[in-house]
Amino acid sequence: MSWGTELWDQFDNLEKHTQWGIDILEKYIKFVKERTEIELSYAKQLRNLSKKYQPKKNSKEEEEYRYTACQAFLSTLNEMNDYAGQHEVISENLTSKIIAGLARYVQELKQERKSHFHDGRKAQQHIETCWKQLESSKRRFERDCKEADRAQQYFEKMDADINVTKADVEKARQQAQLRHQMAEDSKADYSSILQKFNHEQREYYYTHIPTIFQQIQEMEERRIVRLGESMKTYAEVDRQVTPIIGKCLDGIVKAAEAIDQKNDSQLVIEAYKSGFEPPGDIEFEDYTQPMKRTVSENSLSNSRGEGKAEPKFGGKAKGKLWPFIKKNKLSLKLGSTPEDFSNLPPEQRRKKLQQKVDELNKDIQKEVDQRDAITKMKDVYLKNPQMGDPASLDHKLAEVNQNIEKLRLEAQKFEAWLAEVEGRLPARGEQARRQSGLYDAQSTPTVNNCAQARESSPDGSYTEEQSQESEVKVPALDFDDEFDDEEPLPAIGTCKALYTFDGQNEGTISVVEGETLYVIEEDKGDGWTRIRRSEDEEGYVPTSYVEVYLDKNAKGAKTYI
Repeated sequence: MSWGTELWDQFDNLEKHTQWGIDILEKYIKFVKERTEIELSYAKQLRNLSKKYQPKKNSKEEEEYRYTACQAFLSTLNEMNDYAGQHEVISENLTSKIIAGLARYVQELKQERKSHFHDGRKAQQHIETCWKQLESSKRRFERDCKEADRAQQYFEKMDADINVTKADVEKARQQAQLRHQMAEDSKADYSSILQKFNHEQREYYYTHIPTIFQQIQEMEERRIVRLGESMKTYAEVDRQVTPIIGKCLDGIVKAAEAIDQKNDSQLVIEAYKSGFEPPGDIEFEDYTQPMKRTVSENSLSNSRGEGKAEPKFGGKAKGKLWPFIKKNKLSLKLGSTPEDFSNLPPEQRRKKLQQKVDELNKDIQKEVDQRDAITKMKDVYLKNPQMGDPASLDHKLAEVNQNIEKLRLEAQKFEAWLAEVEGRLPARGEQARRQSGLYDAQSTPTVNNCAQARESSPDGSYTEEQSQESEVKVPALDFDDEFDDEEPLPAIGTCKALYTFDGQNEGTISVVEGETLYVIEEDKGDGWTRIRRSEDEEGYVPTSYVEVYLDKNAKGAKTYI
């Protein structure tokens, strides 16, 4: 089964088939490239997901990780980070073991194919040249034979004519002999060229073409083998990381099995136990006896009094704890509820703010899903223009992005208030000031027709009279002077301004597009990055307005001079 003998007359079809084989190789290379991009994108998303849910330093979330369930979740996040690393390994191995090698092989294959078909065309041109020579000698032989016959006939005619002189007859005889000699020479030349052509034709069809086609066949078979080996390598790359991925999953299972519900319950007791004893029985007070009524030392009223006096720490007046009571009473009477729910007690306010943040996050996720769907549709339009115009989706995509940014700003605003309630941020610290400065212009009170009923309802809202019943004095925490004597923060990298930002609010700084500045504090999840232009000029800018280049080699060792 040889192409040289079976396909001796299929030169053009073999040329098309080998080109198709190279196209298949290039298509497979493109497929593997897209797979590597998918693996890298998936790994990046997994890392971002793990980073997103990592506990923030110096926040309330770190306290939550005392519980074994939260520790198991943290272990899961760390294992997912390692899991993402294995997908990066898959991408790297596919690139180095398949894409790079196949790309070089395709270039070599093209050169080899070009050389073989160049030899084939050269052999074709040679046999065609021999055929043209044969045809030319054949026509010349035919022409000379006809000329010899005419010369012979003319001689015989002249010889038979008695009126023709002897000289003319002799001349005609010599001409006939000359033509006969020329015909014999053409015959010999034609015979020689014919023998040569037959030899060249046999060499062409039985030696040259079979050799060239056999080389092409071997080249094509090597291409097929190489493609099969690449497919095996493709599977082996995945199989190599399977044990490590299994270890990551085993680590998650081990972390889940390490959860101790009894230990978590004990931690709750240690965190919230008040230490008070339940009130004792109330003694019977006999009013029939003419004596001064006394109250038992372990009565409920005494216990309540003790309970009220115990938490007093001294130092500040009771009004310090609820500085917004009178203001909220007035707002309740006017029928409106503050946007930050400041009319509610701290715990209820926290729940309301948390509920609002969760709702905003759900809305953000819906918008993100819609944006992803539009982006995928746009990609389809770009690849298949007949299905639709990609530019028609730009307006919708910009609108969705604007909605996402608006919702994120709103969520950051409520998260800032929530952070204040939970004690994660100082109430008047610089970070809270820049948050409030950004949203003050956007905040509008929400009308609530049920606000009048909330004043006296038992759902957790309160009035000034209710707050006065529980006089709990706490020491004042002054956050304003917390960082007064703080040393200047070292630069941890640089950043480049992508857009111009006018920092008109307190704590922000103005930047110009293209400007390079020093980064002194990363984004803590609130959408702001702290930067420095000069020794005395620093502030916050939106993280989306700058491109940050962190110095990973020296952790904060680079300071601004």
